[in-house]
Amino acid sequence: MTHLNASPSELIERHVRGDRSLLEVLHAIQDEVGYLPAGVVAPLAQSLNLSRAEVHGVITYYHYFRTTPPPRVAIQLCRAESCRSMGSEAMAAYIEQSTGCRFDAHHHSTSSSLSSDTAAHGDEIGLESVYCLGLCGTSPAMTINGKMIAKLTPIKFDAAFDRACRHTGIASKETA
Repeated sequence: MTHLNASPSELIERHVRGDRSLLEVLHAIQDEVGYLPAGVVAPLAQSLNLSRAEVHGVITYYHYFRTTPPPRVAIQLCRAESCRSMGSEAMAAYIEQSTGCRFDAHHHSTSSSLSSDTAAHGDEIGLESVYCLGLCGTSPAMTINGKMIAKLTPIKFDAAFDRACRHTGIASKETA
């Protein structure tokens, strides 16, 4: 993932080709930039012979797509049945207490980014509920910046969170 160095038209030119579907192009752009900049909607719609409303509708329908830059530390916790039965709800409470952030705060605001509720971290740390990471046999599971963590415990969370914070230059509870 890179920062937005390319113009929307360069992104479209790079990713719209052959028989790629709208979803494939959206995934490719988000994989490259980290989110879907607002400026890509109109040129993407034009290049795929779709309306802007159709492109916007797909972006807003699928929970995966984001229209703002991601937080520097993105935490996704599985809250599906297998993980719940193995303690993910207790882990969610522990993670919220440890980070000072709230899960899914972005669902209750005008921003579509993962966000923190605390001034200490701003939008640097985001907590998101997801429903199945495919690690059901090793529940509970989570990701931190895309790195999968199975058989999650408070000790595993603290170690992974501290590593992610050090890697991104954010002060965690250990370094604050």
